[in-house]
Amino acid sequence: MKLTPKQQRFCDYYIETGNATESYLKAGYKVKTDGAARANASRLLTNANVKSYINERLKELEDARIAKAEEVLKHLTAAMRGEIEEEVVVVVGIGEGESRARIVKKQISAKDRIKAAELLGKRYSLFTDRIDVGGTVGVTIIDDISCDEDE
Repeated sequence: MKLTPKQQRFCDYYIETGNATESYLKAGYKVKTDGAARANASRLLTNANVKSYINERLKELEDARIAKAEEVLKHLTAAMRGEIEEEVVVVVGIGEGESRARIVKKQISAKDRIKAAELLGKRYSLFTDRIDVGGTVGVTIIDDISCDEDE
């Protein structure tokens, strides 16, 4: 997929703004009217190479924003171990009935640490009471129901 420098700039601006006309003009295309810019930008969005580039870049951006399983497990482990701090607002007295709010960092609460431990435990099946039984069991069917046609 080969794009011209203007097409690539158009795509990058379009991904950033979502506005095709504005992206068309920012990319350096010259037009006499806004209507022409709108029409040309719309036409450019139907170009197979342009569509492919935009879709590929959007997928890359999406993949970078979504946490992977390993990242989630590392975060939960850090939370459980108390390695994560949060900012809280604390009111401090400064004398003569006056007080001032300050932001301080503190470890996350014990409740949050326990929740992280529970989620990790669920992930690794540490708290299951069920026992998985595997194997095959032979089944014998005995037909001991008689059919009395005389009754």
